[in-house]
Amino acid sequence: MSRVMLVDDEESILKSLKRILRLAPCTFGGKSFTLEVETYSSPLEALEAARHDDYDLFVSDYRMPVMDGIEFLKATKEIRPDAARLILSGYADLNALVRAVNEVGIDRFIGKPWNDYDLMSAIGQALAHRELLLENRQLANLVRMEMGDTTPEAVEAERLEAIEPGITEVNWGPDGSVLLDESLLDPRQKPD
Repeated sequence: MSRVMLVDDEESILKSLKRILRLAPCTFGGKSFTLEVETYSSPLEALEAARHDDYDLFVSDYRMPVMDGIEFLKATKEIRPDAARLILSGYADLNALVRAVNEVGIDRFIGKPWNDYDLMSAIGQALAHRELLLENRQLANLVRMEMGDTTPEAVEAERLEAIEPGITEVNWGPDGSVLLDESLLDPRQKPD
């Protein structure tokens, strides 16, 4: 079961969205998702619920009083970083879209009025993508555990060494400076 939170200051929109999510099938890539949907007309109440309950997907209106959808989704990202995020808007505001992508990492921007099929497809895709990310993280953790060192720094150092051998070796000077191997410098850049 996938828990979905819908947030919009218009009750009629929430009722319509909830009805669609309850009746329409939610599938992506051959996988079906059963949705448990909760609705909130207040982003502040929705954030409080997110602090206490786990959600797989947040769907928020962009223009709301008190807090816009981007601020809301940004706050949910801090509370539930692994949840997927979609934003709905009746306004084609390119700056808002760019801000939503850059600050929140939304999975999709959906225009109002929406097409039911496109909405369900976007939700299915966002949930499938979330599951894939979580599965990849679990597999990466298993690999790290098998290799013995599970720190993110060690994994990144190993990845960099595989790409560029010797890149993680540092020669330190007595004063804490980094000493360069001058034989590796381009002859045109060697100091005289």
